[in-house]
Amino acid sequence: MSTPSNPASNAVSVSLLDDVEPLSPKPTANGKTPYIKRGTPQFMRVTLALFSAGLATFALLYCVQPLLPVLSQAFSISPATSSLSLSVATGTMACGLLFTGPLSDTVGRKNVMVVSLMLASICTLICAFMTSWQGVLIMRAMIGLSLSGVAAVAMSYLSEEIHPSVLAFSMGLYISGNSIGGMSGRLVSGVLSDYFPWRISVGAIGVLALISALTFWKILPASRHFRPGSLRPKALLLNAKLHWHDAGLPLLFLEGFLLMGSFVTLFNYIGYRLLASPYLLSQAVVGLLSVVYLTGTYSSPKAGALTARYGRGPVLSISIAIMLLGLLITAFSPLLCVFLGMMMFAAGFFASHAVASGWIGQRARRAKGQASSMYLFSYYFGSSLAGTVGGVFWYSYGWAGITVFLATLLIIALLVSFRLKQLDAALSG
Repeated sequence: MSTPSNPASNAVSVSLLDDVEPLSPKPTANGKTPYIKRGTPQFMRVTLALFSAGLATFALLYCVQPLLPVLSQAFSISPATSSLSLSVATGTMACGLLFTGPLSDTVGRKNVMVVSLMLASICTLICAFMTSWQGVLIMRAMIGLSLSGVAAVAMSYLSEEIHPSVLAFSMGLYISGNSIGGMSGRLVSGVLSDYFPWRISVGAIGVLALISALTFWKILPASRHFRPGSLRPKALLLNAKLHWHDAGLPLLFLEGFLLMGSFVTLFNYIGYRLLASPYLLSQAVVGLLSVVYLTGTYSSPKAGALTARYGRGPVLSISIAIMLLGLLITAFSPLLCVFLGMMMFAAGFFASHAVASGWIGQRARRAKGQASSMYLFSYYFGSSLAGTVGGVFWYSYGWAGITVFLATLLIIALLVSFRLKQLDAALSG
């Protein structure tokens, strides 16, 4: 990886050479640059770098989720309005994905990811100083837009640089970084908000994310298989048409919408439930319940490994079924049941996302960055839409309404997974 000419400089300089300059190992005897394999130093660097990126991305995105009740009180707004602090970010992230993926197909993967992480971290620090609700939403919108340059591009980087035999495993490790990031953001902000103003919580996340962004920039290897594409509108439209005419990609886009919509909705409103009677938990304890995200650090790489043995379709279906079972368990009143259900729901979600996101790179015949962007557009649009609509169900029917709403989404997702399994079997045959 190229570095600034002055090592002592504090300025972050990102050159196009950072993303297209080949690193060792050198091309093989047949002239082809080898893919990164498991057990090599390059694999470790990629794993650590993208783990840091995933951690920072999801800590920044979801740090406000446990703060929704606090924001409701601070700004005298309803739960549905408070949820906009997350929905606006995921909505602008979804829109940004339509552009950052194709942009990375032209200027390079690493360049886009580094700049995006830096901007999102800085916007989070600014958000902590906003005194109006409108100002908070504007900064959250900027954060989501900035983070769009990480999500789809990271998946494209992995699909291009990692050896196909370990791609599913590597994708699972990246998703596990996402799960720890989501947990860290919720945990830090949730616990701190019980002792300090919410602004301190958000500012702390911004500082931690900035450190992660610098780590990512320093250790991620440059791309060795990236080939610049075109940003011409005609080429983008042709590639989008190609993806939409694929038998499986539109179903995977729908799957992303349903899975992420379900996941965000549950964790948006579980805090309101646990802060109220009969639980009356403190904000710190509710924040600590974010440890359920740790199940994703196991389930996502495990799902990636299982796909190599049993195929993507069966693993995806079982993962969604685990989410559905976990949801139903949360409907019971004992706190232990609620916690167990949350654990199962989180484990199933991260496993299903690992499978579906890895599937995108395998099915896309070209313009993988754009295909990943289209998947994640649906993914985060589901988060934005379902996360806010869920507030209506919560306000009108309580947790029973949330359960029915999410069960409907997950049953549809399960049916879609059956169809994807059929397509995969036909392709293999």
